[in-house]
Order: sequence, then C-alpha cells, then structure tokens
Amino acid sequence: MKNQLFAMYETMVKIRFFEEKAVELVQAGDVCGAAHLCVGQEAVAAGVCATLLPTDYIMSTHRGHGHCIAKGGDLKKMMAELLGRTTGYSKGRGGSMHIADLSLGICGANGIVGAGLSIAVGVGLSALLEKTNRAVVCFFGDGASNQGTFHESLNLAALWKLPIVYVCENNQYAISTSACKLSVGKGIYNRGSAYGIEGFNIDGNDCGVVQEQVAKAVKKAKEGGGPTIIECQTYRVLGHYVGDPCTYRSKEEVNEWKTNKDPLKITEKKLIDSKVATQSEIDAIKEKISKEINEAVDFAKSSPFPEAKDVMEGVYGKSNVDIKVPVSSLPAKGTRELTFRDAINETLRDEMKKDSKLCLVGEDIGIHGGAFQVTKGLYKEFGAERVRETPISENTIVACGLGAAVTGLHPVAEIMYIDFTGLAMDQIVNQAAKFRYMLGGNVDVPLVIRTAGGSGGKANAAQHSQSLEAWFMHVPGLKVVMPSTPYDAKGLLKSALLDKNPVMYIEHKGLYNTKGFVPTEDYSIPFGQADIKRTGKDITIIAVSRSVIMSLAAAEKLAAEGIEAEVVDLRTLVPLDIETIVESVKKTHNVLVATEDCKTGGIAAEIMAQITESCFDYLDSPAARVAGLDVPIPYTPSLEKVSIPGEDDIVKAVKKILG
Repeated sequence: MKNQLFAMYETMVKIRFFEEKAVELVQAGDVCGAAHLCVGQEAVAAGVCATLLPTDYIMSTHRGHGHCIAKGGDLKKMMAELLGRTTGYSKGRGGSMHIADLSLGICGANGIVGAGLSIAVGVGLSALLEKTNRAVVCFFGDGASNQGTFHESLNLAALWKLPIVYVCENNQYAISTSACKLSVGKGIYNRGSAYGIEGFNIDGNDCGVVQEQVAKAVKKAKEGGGPTIIECQTYRVLGHYVGDPCTYRSKEEVNEWKTNKDPLKITEKKLIDSKVATQSEIDAIKEKISKEINEAVDFAKSSPFPEAKDVMEGVYGKSNVDIKVPVSSLPAKGTRELTFRDAINETLRDEMKKDSKLCLVGEDIGIHGGAFQVTKGLYKEFGAERVRETPISENTIVACGLGAAVTGLHPVAEIMYIDFTGLAMDQIVNQAAKFRYMLGGNVDVPLVIRTAGGSGGKANAAQHSQSLEAWFMHVPGLKVVMPSTPYDAKGLLKSALLDKNPVMYIEHKGLYNTKGFVPTEDYSIPFGQADIKRTGKDITIIAVSRSVIMSLAAAEKLAAEGIEAEVVDLRTLVPLDIETIVESVKKTHNVLVATEDCKTGGIAAEIMAQITESCFDYLDSPAARVAGLDVPIPYTPSLEKVSIPGEDDIVKAVKKILG
C-alpha cells in the first residue's frame, strides 16, 4: 500500500503539472480552443485508476486530462492534441475534450455533459457478453446527475447487472452555480438507491480513500454484483475553463481548499509522516515530471498541423463488405417471395448465426417480436443475452449500441418509431456520428440503428408518422439507408451489418406487408448504388422508400398515355449515387423528385441542388419535386391522405413538367 501511495502521488503530480502547463499554453495562445482543467481533483483520477488493470475501461468527461494520464495516456500525444497537431491522439480533430486510447481502455472524453453515462452501459455490455472480466469506470460530474440520461443509465446498468463503477467527481460547481443549489436529496451517491445500486460518499481529495473504496466496487463488479456509485467530494480550484473570471465564488473559499484540502499536500504529508518518501525524493519526482511535461510540449510544438487536404479524413471508415449481387433484381417466375418484414427478419437471423458478436437492443424486441414483428422468433432462437429488451430509454438504447460497438460487439439498436429518435439525437448526432472523426479516424463504429418511419395511411397522427430522413442526411458521419423492396431490404441490411460506420436503417411502416423477390443465395447490395426500377426516355422520377412504389404506379398510368418515365430508386441517401441520377437525367432531360418528407428543407431540395450543379445544361425544364405538405401528419384519414404525395400527385407533376 505504501508503494502504491507513492505511485498515486507521482500520478497526481503528473496531472497537476500537465494542467498547469496547459494554463500557460492557453494564455500564450498555443492551445486552439477552450480547456477545462482538473487542478484540485487529481486524487480522484489517481485513486480510481490505481485499482484498474490495463484491460479495464474508463469513460471520461470534458474535464478528463487527469483520467487519461492516470490510465496511462501518452503525455506527448495528449499535449499534441491540445495544440491541434497531427501527432495528437485524435490527429488534432478532437482537442482537449476528445482524447481516447482504446488500447489502454480509455473510451473517450466527451464534450456533452452526462453523455458518457449511457455509453458506459454499452461498454459494460461488451464486457458482460464477451466474458472478459473487465470493469468499466464511468467518471461524471455533479452537474451530469441532473440529466435524464443519468437515470436511464443507472436503471439499465442495474437491470443487467453490468460491471460498471460510476464515479462522481463532485467539484462543488456545475459551471458557475453551486451544486448545493441545483440538487435536492441526501447526495448524488444516494440516488442510485432507487435502482438498487449501492452508493458511497467519500473524501475525493484523499487518493488512499478513493483507491480503497473503488477497489471494492471494481471487485464487486467483476464478480457479477452489478454497478456501484461513488461520490467523491473534491474541488475545482480553477474556473470552469481557462480564463473563467470565477466571480461566482469567494477568494476565501478557494484559498481554504487550496491551503487545507489540496490533494497533493495531503499525500505529501502522508508520505513523509509514514516515512515512505523523503522530501528530497518528492522533489526528485517533481523535477522528473517537470522534465517530461516540457518534453511533451517540445514534441507538440515541433509537430505539424494537419494539412487542409486531409480535412475529410476520418469522417467515414472503409468497410470490407463482400458484395454478392445477383445479376437482376427483377423477380423471376417461380422464385421465392418474402414480405419486407420477413426479409429483414431473415437477414438478422442469418447474420446472428454467423456472427456471435451481433446483438440486438431495443424496446419490446424479445418475446413480442417488436412493434412491427420484425424481430419475431429471434428471442427464442438466440436468447435474452443477444436479444436484449430495454426500458423505454431511447437515448440509452443508442448509447448502449455505441459503447458496445466501439468495444468489440456488432449491435443493432432499434428505435420503435423514427419520431422517437428525437429523444436520442445527442447520441446519434453528437456521439455516434462524430465518434470516429473526433478520435482521429482511429475507431470503428459498427452500429446499425433500425427505425420505422413514414405515414402510409395508418392514422398514427403527428408523433408516429413522420419522415425525418433529412435530419440524418444532414449529419456527416452517418450513413442513411431506405429500402423500398424486400430484395433491397435484405441486401442493404446485410451491407449495414458489415459496415464499420453508424448506419441509420429506415424502414417505411407502409412497406412491411409488401411482398417481393428475395433470392435464397447470400448477397448484399453496396451503399451508394441506386437502382433503376423502370427504364424510360421522357422523364426521370427519383424516389426513395415507399415513394418508389408510388412512382412506379404513376409510371404505369403515364405509360398508358404514351409517357415513358424512368424510375430511379436511390436506396441510400448517404452515400448518394449522384452518378446514376446524372446519367438518367442526361438521357431524359427532365426530372421529378418524389419524396414523402416535408417539402421545405427536405431531401428533395438537396437532390435537386446536386442535379442543378451536375447537369443543369441537360435539363429541358427546371427540376421539380413532389413532397409532403409542411404540416404535422393529421390523424383523420381524409387529411392524412392529402398530406403526403400519392401516385396521382406524381402523374400530375410529370404532366406539368412535360407541358
């Protein structure tokens, strides 16, 4: 224990000196952006990580330099990241708040308060399912305990008895407001009791106390005892960020913590009083670490900034998809037909048989088989371990998928209706989509998010009927898939399950019962490859999902009047196959985009813009669109029907274009 105390002291000095140097660099203008430092909180990181094995995981926060250092992070790479250099952990793309090293079990710091709480659920799930005997320590601040994700995460972690230790660094302030003014109850540690989670409130400035309490919790976690929450009382000596004037607290308060409760001073006294170390040995440690910090600064300053040509590097990762596409997607006589629903179900079943790391998470996906019966039978076949029913916690469902994906599993997260993705937008947009890029392109994120969208005459009203694909098309880092046939549903899902990037796989509710040709042989359809569902010479109709069906029906009506329309099914919005679109428009010289989402700011606007940029000179008339009205989807059928375009609307629009 005495040797461990000296090692923890060395870690604390390293953290303190790193942070103090960061202050100098920010003030000198060398650090590109904001820095949130942990001076005064060093004992928490040092005490926690002293209990962990190299294989154990940590989830960090925006004030996370200390966590990374204590877990073995490379000082040179960390400093280079602060200075925005290519040699940094994230190649200068993440900065102070986004440092990770999965080889050391550092799963990433995070600029969104509380976001790591739910991602840790997925990391814990990986440890549980892979039986690696790893623990997960999730650091969070007092402010994060007031986020809804705090409660969602603790509930699910307790429900599944995940090997997670939640460590709250209560540094007394959430930005500028005292923590005591923002929370009620007997303490943050006590909130876990509502979920049957044991909690402890300890002195976070005594690294020995922290180490001892966390060691017990880690042991319990690894033995299957589930999560623990430990609240560490500590203090943020500096402001919320470097340059914060700190007008919200008194100098007397700050001086009290710095003088009488400084974790370094407390530990130095213990070392000397117990004769574990002499003052000269302590001074020698400080001198050694000071030299290491200066070397890290020199390394960072001598490293190059990223070049402008590399700005897109790391948004998406390459995926080694084995493409096996039958020659024709048209059904042959006597071939097998499946419903859209069954094509998805069969794909999930086939891939789960092949890949033991593939698991499903979502609401009601088990015995019930999902709201639309897409996962029917999978629970019985693969069991509760791999078909994991969750509470109604959309944010944590996606976060769980993300955490599991970056630590070795291949999860499929189901959000019952696309309308409910609004509850998970932080995890979809700020986390999953950006995770690879923020970490320098070094991390694969093989996460598929399945959801059902669209109206389709179901009378589900405004909060269960939306077409929100434009939201996700607008987010760099996501791939967006929207099949229209059972054949495409299976082939595109196969590719999604093999992809190394987060994929939004959007199924239209109105298509689940439609039937179509699905080969028995194994195949997949590459992303970014549109399909010409019908050839024609007079006009190109570009559509996606259920609008493809409407467009094909419209094309048949037009053909009866001598107008031959070519129907292009995009199949994926990201990546978008602009080449197929352009070639078709060059042939027909007229184009209509048919979509179900709202007209204003919808996907049709983007497609029309790209057509204008790529082949304007080939158009005989302006590009046009048929889209949903700018109205929440009404409940009553008479109004719902007119709020989204049908085949007659497409026919009318084509005739108007052709005069």
